[in-house]
Amino acid sequence: MTKKPWHLDRRTFLRGLGVTCMLPYLEGMAMTSFSKLAEPSKPKRLCFLYFPNGVGLPPKESIYHKDWSWFPSLEGSNYKLTKSLGPLSPHRKDFSIIGGLSHPFSRNVLGHMAGDSFLTGGDLRGEYKNSISVDQVAAEQLSKYTRFPSLTLSTDGGVGYKSRTSTLSFNSSGKPMPSEHSLREIFERYFSPNGGNTSSDRRKSIHQGKKIVDLILEDSKTLKNRLGSNDKIKLDEYLSSLDQVEKQLNRNEKWLDIPMKDFDSSLINLDLDPSAAPKDYVRSMMDLIVLGFQTDATRVITYMMAREDGMGFGDNFPKIALGLQGHHSISHDRTTGHWEEWGQLDQWYADQFAYFINKMKNTRDLHGSLLENTLILYGSSQSTNHNARNCPLILAGGSNMGLKHGTFIKFNEKEERLSNLFLSMLNKLDIETEVFSDSTGKLSSPII
Repeated sequence: MTKKPWHLDRRTFLRGLGVTCMLPYLEGMAMTSFSKLAEPSKPKRLCFLYFPNGVGLPPKESIYHKDWSWFPSLEGSNYKLTKSLGPLSPHRKDFSIIGGLSHPFSRNVLGHMAGDSFLTGGDLRGEYKNSISVDQVAAEQLSKYTRFPSLTLSTDGGVGYKSRTSTLSFNSSGKPMPSEHSLREIFERYFSPNGGNTSSDRRKSIHQGKKIVDLILEDSKTLKNRLGSNDKIKLDEYLSSLDQVEKQLNRNEKWLDIPMKDFDSSLINLDLDPSAAPKDYVRSMMDLIVLGFQTDATRVITYMMAREDGMGFGDNFPKIALGLQGHHSISHDRTTGHWEEWGQLDQWYADQFAYFINKMKNTRDLHGSLLENTLILYGSSQSTNHNARNCPLILAGGSNMGLKHGTFIKFNEKEERLSNLFLSMLNKLDIETEVFSDSTGKLSSPII
């Protein structure tokens, strides 16, 4: 077949002065300055913890309902925790249980797909169109105070794929942001003393990297003249990604002379395998989250503890930790006793969340406990398997931001939506916006 003028060799590179960048795969190949700004009096932080496949909600007539229903039976401050959330009992005054909220666009899609839009509220019906996640809206504003805009963590790493992501974070174009999962790599990249040293090699590498986009820009303009419309979009996205890297490298250089706050990492085990020691792995990841806030490396962190639909390491957590079947299998099981098994898994996750609350409460900075100045949302994108309504949610922390906890409140989905909660959370972080995603206003609640 004759090679057309617009055909590109798959080995095509963008080249600049001393810099070479491999291109992403394009259709045309088919045939061939920062400074630490004045800060608010108290740092305000945001954290999201996610678990998949919903929770156990045995019907009221079931003998398992009283002990193993995730949601309490009574609303208000006199609610009683079931065994499913029992581990959270010591921290009752530090959180609120929320029911009834969901994303309208997600209510009619397969529940597992709703995990993609948990923090976005995006419309995934028909053509997949996601939007920016609430954590990244916050990161855009809070990053001026910190070394890193945000940390995007998961047990599996990467982005997964559409409808089954392994990340909670999406950028301003609605594209998934890769998550990180290696405990040691996360520590060395963000917290290792060597990561912020002033060695000449370190400075040299940053200096070379920060000018990549400028150096290859002229070559990219020439290339674009040979590309079709779809490839031009792909190239723009690629250059945008390089630009984001450049910005972070520039930030890194400016921070090299600013010492990291002291911390003790001796208690964090960085060599854990989630497939062998799930509790220790999840808790070590939570330790790193606490460390991120403690050192003020960032003020925005998301952690997807496991993926939807039986994928990834997290589906084996109940097998390894409790001797049960896989998480996704439990959520589909209808045999006698399955509600108790599901409740035991809910209880296991609640135990890890209780560990995190306790650690945040007992880790302090100049402004008090980290918990007092951090908004934490723990939850899932569906109530039970495939039902993306009545999301199980627990809002914790933020007492210094005016949050009042100790209650269970259930909203009417016709009157309130999950994006209203996200809007209220953004406003509590002093991010002045009147709308997020499909919000209709702030959440009408005395909690926040």
